Formats: sequence, structure tokens, C-alpha cells
Amino acid sequence: MGKFRLLDLVKPCMCVLPEVSTPDRRIPFREKILWTGISLFVFLVCCQIPLYGISANKSTDPFYWMRVILASNRGTLMELGISPIVTSGMVMQLLAGSKLLEVDQSVKEDRALFQGAQKLFGMVITLGEAMAYVLSGMYGPVKDLGAGNAILIILQLFCAGVIVLILDELLQKGYGLGSGISLFIATNICETICWKAFSPTTMNTGRGPEFEGAVIALFHLLISRSDKFTALKEAFYRQSAPNITSLFATVLVFFFVIYFQGFRVDLPVKNQRVRGQTGSYPIKLFYTSNIPIILQTALVSNLYFFSQLLYKRFKANMIVNMIGQWQETEISGQSIPVGGLVYYISPPHSFGEVWNDPIHALFYVVFILVSCALFSKAWIDVSGSSARDVARQLREQQLMMPGYRESDLPKALNRYIPTAAAFGGACIGALTIVADFLGAIGSGTGILLAVTIIYEYFEKICKEEGSGASFLF
Repeated sequence: MGKFRLLDLVKPCMCVLPEVSTPDRRIPFREKILWTGISLFVFLVCCQIPLYGISANKSTDPFYWMRVILASNRGTLMELGISPIVTSGMVMQLLAGSKLLEVDQSVKEDRALFQGAQKLFGMVITLGEAMAYVLSGMYGPVKDLGAGNAILIILQLFCAGVIVLILDELLQKGYGLGSGISLFIATNICETICWKAFSPTTMNTGRGPEFEGAVIALFHLLISRSDKFTALKEAFYRQSAPNITSLFATVLVFFFVIYFQGFRVDLPVKNQRVRGQTGSYPIKLFYTSNIPIILQTALVSNLYFFSQLLYKRFKANMIVNMIGQWQETEISGQSIPVGGLVYYISPPHSFGEVWNDPIHALFYVVFILVSCALFSKAWIDVSGSSARDVARQLREQQLMMPGYRESDLPKALNRYIPTAAAFGGACIGALTIVADFLGAIGSGTGILLAVTIIYEYFEKICKEEGSGASFLF
């Protein structure tokens, strides 16, 4: 009970933590759609409301590479996005998985305390990140902002973070479809892809005004240029903005991920009570879905943030330089990693970059494959989807695998589930790498998350309709 006392420390805080009550009735499908739409509307509105009190901000953005995946928007209430939720979830699950925090998910009180601890930790991280953003000068020097404005900005970011926590809990408790994290990520990624494909805004690259959107730029170049072959070449391969090749790569990765979603092993099961009734238990290739890439993204984004913060303050420090070295780009003014650990875990964005620095590419490939496989394998032990947990669920439903005794069920499932988790996580990482190397819009990680989330929503809607629910009636 010694280690378990750590979880008991949350008990006094449970009464003051914001909470969405569990529904006391079955929520109709139409109502779930409504709550999902309301949650998404609140999130999108917060993405457009600028922070009050910030000065004109010309500083670099530490989360430039991760904005799309973290569902955040620079200079708005959604500055932090889902980063605090994902980070708190990752840390708590790792603590539980490593047994540093003893919790029995089958006990209702333990489950409530664990969720409360995760929520409290998420609020602490939100406050910590908000303070780090302000004190690091992302909204201008603190002495220029003034103490009042600095505190006001921190409060705005904290309140917005709490809103995201509540929206996520609202959907996860069964009022909506899926989780808030998945919904916000998918929306942000799809919005980015559509904008980069059809954006009507113009930009000056030194050769006259060009449209930012790849599709609009294609038609504009074909109409405005007399040399159609050069116009096509520029539309397909331009470097300063999204191009048609990137758009094709994005569509190709979409189809690849959808294709791999269908890979699964069906284990035969039979009902112990009803003779002759048989079925199957599917173990998908993407057994842990997009969880590995979300956890890996949270890890990398936090490392990026602290590395850039340290490099800005202590450029001459050897350890800081080993963690990461940063340089501002001439075109966008954003900082990109050019050395240290963060450089080697950042993706090469074209085959040209792979050719120029093969060691960087090799290190990145190994890092992604190994981290995704390890995160995926670790996740099954802390999320209730390990062989032991699945065996218990099957026994509770009076289901058994033919040819196996009840005591042998975990051992039989253990032949498939850890392998599917690790190999599936590595496959997710491989798809991410391919998308990054092809230069797909929205990054390989973003596209993979969007497709897996949309596919999960499709499955949920099909399941709801199959159980007799209808969106129209």
C-alpha cells in the first residue's frame, strides 16, 4: 500500500476538479452527433479568438513543426492545443505501466482516482506551459507586457486548456463520438490540407504573385504563363509553397493507410453456454490505432520546445548544443533544427535531404520505428488491451477459443497481441516516414492521424447504425 498512497494524495482535490457526470441513460445517436458538433464548434471558435494583451509577435515559434498535430493555433486561445492533455496522459500511463503508480483499473474507486490525477496533472502542465510561453518571451519581453498583461495571458491559456480537458471528457464519457483529442487533431489536419490545396491567398516569391493553394496555383500558372510545360513543372515541383506532387503524395498515403486498416487476424471463438454458436475476435494490424504516433509526437514536441528555449538562452553551453541547435529560415523566419539530438529526430522533407545527409535519415528512421513499436507495446499493458485483459473480457462474455482450456487463453492470445502491437506500431512509423520523405502536405504523422481517426469515426457510425440508431430518424 506504500506506493498506492501516491494516488490517494489526489482524493482531497477530487471535489474541486471540474467533472462531466457519466450519463444515466443511453445517449441517442442524433444527440451524440449534436454534442460532437457543439464541442468541435467551441474548439474552432477558440482557435480564432486572439489572446488579449499580447504585443506584436515576431519571435520564432518552437512548435512550428507540431502545430497541425497538436491542434494548436499561434496567438489564439488554442495556443497550447491538446499538448497538456496528451503529455499528462502519456506520463500517467507510463507511471502506471512501470508500477511506480499502483492502480487497479478493475476497481471503480481506483479508476476514478487515476482519471482525477490525470486531469489534475493536465491542469498543472497547462499552467506550467502557459507560464513558460510568457516568460520565454513568445509574446514579447515580459517587461514590455507588464505584470498585469502577463498574468492575464497565463489565465487565458489556462482557462482554454481547462475547456479542452472538459470537452475531451464530455465526448469520452459517451455524450459524443470518440474523444476530443482525436476530433480536434483530425479537424486541424484536414483544415490544413484543404487550405494548402485550395488557398486563394497570394504570396510574392520574387517572380511575381503566386497563389498559395497548390490546385489554384496550377490553374493560375497554366493560364498566365505562355510556356505551358514550364508552368506545369513549376506547379508540380515549386519549393516555396505547396505543390501538386505533395498533394498527390498526400492522397497516395491516404489510400495506403486505408488499405492497411483492413489487415487483421480473426481468432475463432465459441460460446460456452450456447452450443454451436461461434464467432471471431479480430486482432488488427494497427492494434493500438494511432496512440503510438500521438505519444511519440508529444515526446518530440516537448523536446523541441525545451531545446529551443535552452538554445535561445545558453547558446554556448555544450550540453544544450548536444540537445539541439537551431537556425532561423530566410523564407518563413521560423527556427529549424540544424544540429544536436533534435536535428536527428526531425524528419527529412525530401529525398534530396536524405541523399545529402544519409546518417540523419537513418537515425530518424530507426528512432521512429523503435519508438512507435515500444510505445505501442507499452500501451497495451496500461490501456486494458493486453492478452490478460482480453482473456478476462472473453471469459466474462462466456467465450472461449476452440482447442484451448480457460487457463491457457492468455497464453494463446499472447502469441498474437504483443506481436500485433509492436509490428503495427512499427508499420505506423514506417508509413509516417514514407509520407515525410514524399513531402506529403501536413506531415506524415498528421496524415496518418487524420486517416486513422476518420476511419475510426466511420466504424463508430457504422456500429451505431447497425445497432438500430439512425441519424435521420
